[in-house]
Amino acid sequence: MNRRDEIAAYVIERGEVRTDDLAMAFGVSRMTIHRHVEELARQGVLRKLHGAVSAQPSGVYESLFSWRESRAPQAKAALARAALAEILPGQAVLIDDSTTAAALGPHLPGRVPLTVATNSLGLMQRLAGQPDLELIALGGDYHPTYNAFIGHLCENALAGLRVNLAICSASAVSDLDALIQDARVTRVKQAMLRAAARKVLLVDSSKFGRVALHRFAGLRDFDAVYTDDMLPQDTARALREAGVPLTLVPVK
Repeated sequence: MNRRDEIAAYVIERGEVRTDDLAMAFGVSRMTIHRHVEELARQGVLRKLHGAVSAQPSGVYESLFSWRESRAPQAKAALARAALAEILPGQAVLIDDSTTAAALGPHLPGRVPLTVATNSLGLMQRLAGQPDLELIALGGDYHPTYNAFIGHLCENALAGLRVNLAICSASAVSDLDALIQDARVTRVKQAMLRAAARKVLLVDSSKFGRVALHRFAGLRDFDAVYTDDMLPQDTARALREAGVPLTLVPVK
């Protein structure tokens, strides 16, 4: 993480921190802290208070790419390994901007020949130039919070594609709904699902029973839902009884 992301993580873990204490914790001036806080507030990650700063109660901070990237790395790696069985050589695959789906990146050259379309800048950079892998970079408005391209241009590009498989993640899962915090990201992910013959959701167990602002899709809209085996057994049983195609993946 860079310094700004470290400050965000520090505040998020504590809920609220006085500005002076934040400056002392990071060994920088109050002016430097104010500059970082201003930018984080602009991104919707933190809220400025009188003499203090707090995490956004809405969960907006969970959209921050570098924050998401640091969460549940073992579960994400396990989900990526399991989801690799969904990808066959010769297919065209859509992969979203989630850090969960991004964990597939190192494994994809082993599935060539393959066509991969993505709006994730990080995944584009990882896959560019790989032999026998055709990369389709979905353009649009670059958003540094997500390290991805979103917006009208990205949605239009997706409308012109038809792929074998879409692999996505979500910010939260509540009851039978997959949720996303940002409406623009939600629309891109929904466009991905419309473009795909088979739809796969990867979501680690920590996201179940949580809330984000926008409904992305119903869990039963997916052909497969992968989560790690830390999901409570009663939750897994209830989801399966409700018709969710759930697979529990061991985390080693």
